[in-house]
Amino acid sequence: MSNKKASVLFVCVHNAGRSQMAAGYLQHLAGDRIEVRSAGTEPGHQVNPSAIAVMAEEGIDLTTASPKVLTDEAVQASDYVITMGCGDKCPFYPGKKYLDWQLDDPAGQGVDSVRPIRDEIRGLIENLIAEIDEKF
Repeated sequence: MSNKKASVLFVCVHNAGRSQMAAGYLQHLAGDRIEVRSAGTEPGHQVNPSAIAVMAEEGIDLTTASPKVLTDEAVQASDYVITMGCGDKCPFYPGKKYLDWQLDDPAGQGVDSVRPIRDEIRGLIENLIAEIDEKF
């Protein structure tokens, strides 16, 4: 068990839905044990309102979140890089653990369509936390 905190970077195209929900869950469920970042290869202007609404149902506030552009520095500073539909636009650095989560894109979807995506993300996050807790 080291004192080093694991760091996770979530990446999707617009950094407005999936990656924001994943970051919100990880911060909520892991507290300050894990450093959380999210970014997009082509960030949108705001977080998806349906994503904000379904996360609020879970007691997680994404109203202050904003899409950020993916930087090489963010990737280099992260132990885990989790991509969600950005394909080969995501930079690759050796020594990182890359995971690609195949999730439906919540863009333009209403809350009823975004809830199952949110629930799938929560399950993935819970598994990720268990894996990180074993390694760090």
